[in-house]
Amino acid sequence: MPIYEYVCEKDGAVVELLRSMSDADKPVEDPDGKGRVFKRKHSTFATGGQDAGAGGRSVGLSQGCCPCGKNRGGCGSHN
Repeated sequence: MPIYEYVCEKDGAVVELLRSMSDADKPVEDPDGKGRVFKRKHSTFATGGQDAGAGGRSVGLSQGCCPCGKNRGGCGSHN
C-alpha cells in the first residue's frame, strides 16, 4: 500500500498515512483531535545523488555512477 501525505492548510501540520489507493482521498481524522481539516498533498522524495543544482541533468542513485548505469568510467564512454 502507498504512503500518502496530508497537510493542514491552517497550520501546515503534515500527517503520513499508509492507505489503499481507493481510500487516498477519503477524509483524514485529526490525530490530535483539534478538528483540523487535512488535504492530500503531492508528495516528492529523493533517493540520493546531487541537489537541484545538477544543471538539469538526471542523476543516478549514487554520485559515483555513470549516466549509462555502470560505475564511473566503467563503460569507457563517460569520465
